[in-house]
Amino acid sequence: MGSNTVSSCGAALIRPIWYPSPNFGVRRDGLEPLFIVIHYTAMRSVEAALERLCDPTAKVSAHYVISRVGGVWQLVSEESRAWHAGSGSWCGWEDVNSVSIGIELDNDGQSPFCEPQIVVLETLLKDILDRWNLPPQAVIGHSDVAPGRKWDPGGRFDWDRLARQGLSAAPSCSQEAPNDIDLQVLLQRAGYTAVARHEVLLKAFRLRHRMHIEGPADKVDRMILYALGQDLDCV
Repeated sequence: MGSNTVSSCGAALIRPIWYPSPNFGVRRDGLEPLFIVIHYTAMRSVEAALERLCDPTAKVSAHYVISRVGGVWQLVSEESRAWHAGSGSWCGWEDVNSVSIGIELDNDGQSPFCEPQIVVLETLLKDILDRWNLPPQAVIGHSDVAPGRKWDPGGRFDWDRLARQGLSAAPSCSQEAPNDIDLQVLLQRAGYTAVARHEVLLKAFRLRHRMHIEGPADKVDRMILYALGQDLDCV
C-alpha cells in the first residue's frame, strides 16, 4: 500500500512530487494508518514549510504538503511514521503518528483556504480513504488530537464541505444524549481522549462541528457528541 501516485478508479489524477524528508521512522508494532490528520503550515510560503519539514534539526514532517495553488509534495511514504501530530490523543490512541497520515496545507493560519488547494485535498483524501479502507470518521484535525495546544486547520477550514462528500464525520443528530451520560464521557466517546479540561475539549469539538457557538455545553452539543460516539465507538 501507499504510492507516489494518487489515483481514483485506476486513473492517475495527482502525481505528488517526491521530496523526501529525513524525519520519519517505523510505525510502532507494525501498525497501519487509522486516521488522516489535517494541518495548516502556519508559515509564509510552501517553500518555507518544505524546508522546515525536511530539516533534520526541526524533527517534524508530514506525509503530504499541498500548496495554495494545488501543488502536492510527498515527504514520507504512507507506510512510514511521519512526525506531524506530536503529543496528544485521539480515540484512545496516544501515539497518533503511528496510526495516521499527516497532510499539511500551505496556509498562514488566518487566511481563507484556496479553492485549488481544497479540490486537491478532496481528491487526495478520497484516494487515501479508499486505499486504506477507512471510514469518513478517520479524517480529523490537528486540533482534535492536541486540543489547547494546536488549533489547525482552524476556523477558516470548511469541515462541512468535506462531510457533504463523505470525507469527514457527518453525525445525524437524530437522537438526544441520555441524561445520565456526562459531558466528559460524551467527549471521550466522540474521540476527544486527550488529557485536557472539558472546556478545552468542548472548544476543539466546536471548532469542527459548531464553529461560532460559545458558552457552556447545550443540548445540541450533547446530541452531536452522542451521534459521533455512536458512529465512532472508540471508547
